[in-house]
Amino acid sequence: TNSPFFKVGIIGFGTVGAGVASCLLKNADVIAKRTGIKATLAGIADLDIETDRGVAVPKELLTTDTSAMIRNVDVVVELIGGTTVAKKFILEALKAGKSMVTAN
Repeated sequence: TNSPFFKVGIIGFGTVGAGVASCLLKNADVIAKRTGIKATLAGIADLDIETDRGVAVPKELLTTDTSAMIRNVDVVVELIGGTTVAKKFILEALKAGKSMVTAN
């Protein structure tokens, strides 16, 4: 059987973003088994993609181009906080028809 599949993009690669990325990378099979949905980490956007966050993320998933990452995923997880830049990206994702999750 084919499970629903969606690509997840994270905006913000600080402590919370790194934790969410780690969870998705390590637990994709468990999540799929429990939910019947295959969620794959498809991108992480942050201003700083050079600092080691302690999570082994494939380099090709890291970008500073948040708008491009939003266009290429199905679900956007906003983890940068605040009300200015975060709001801009949330509105951009919603306008693009993306599902949106925010921790704030």
